[in-house]
Amino acid sequence: MRTEDTIDTGGTRPEQSLFYLHGVTVRFGGLTALSDVSLTARHREVHGVIGPNGAGKTTLFNVCCGFVRPEAGTIRVRGTPVTQPRPHQLASLGIARTLQGLGLFDGLTVLDNVLVGADRFRRTGFLPALLGLRRSVADEAALRARAEAVLRELGIDAYADARPGSLPYPVRKRVALARALVSEPELLLLDEPASGLGHDDLGELADLVRALSDRMAVVLVDHHMDLVMSVCDRITVLDFGRVIASGRPDEIAADPAVITAYLGEEARA
Repeated sequence: MRTEDTIDTGGTRPEQSLFYLHGVTVRFGGLTALSDVSLTARHREVHGVIGPNGAGKTTLFNVCCGFVRPEAGTIRVRGTPVTQPRPHQLASLGIARTLQGLGLFDGLTVLDNVLVGADRFRRTGFLPALLGLRRSVADEAALRARAEAVLRELGIDAYADARPGSLPYPVRKRVALARALVSEPELLLLDEPASGLGHDDLGELADLVRALSDRMAVVLVDHHMDLVMSVCDRITVLDFGRVIASGRPDEIAADPAVITAYLGEEARA
């Protein structure tokens, strides 16, 4: 069995990786959701997190996003210890994320939803915008151009003026992704990006994730094994809150502990 502490790091110490969690433990009352879990996200790699239902995947994702504070463990971003990233600090750390629930604002247009994610690039404050000062107008135009470019990249620019609630679910998923990408993250956290997608959409998602990894690190949590195996460079497998294996997709597919964990889940279903 290969774990996060024994896996080949390709010559890079975990502490020097883009994003590194080590020895993370989370308890909810008497339940241990994560126990001594480690994960390393490296530049230009897709790192998958999988496991049977109840394995702790969502809790691990929430630790990465700052929604859950671990009881023990260390977190480093670009080698620098971070006491605990909070959701509103992610953009400044070069981290963006999408959630299962999408979190889009139905009262705003698609373009305005994406502009929310571009706020880290805003140069002028509320008062100049309120007064319509020239520098504020120029700032807003630059942000809109940035958002429009991401919409074009994802092939959804035709929906810029639409409300998210009027759009098909796969398009809304891309809007949520566009909002994350417009912040130009170094690390993209994806929570169940394949949920609710059909076969053709899954193929497009796989191509998109691989393309994104050319310029950022991606951590992907998903139940869809075909997607995970096809796009991930490395995979961490959780079961009952512990890392039972970590390695390349071919290693994971042949790992007896992983096979046992998933067969056990099928037997319980």
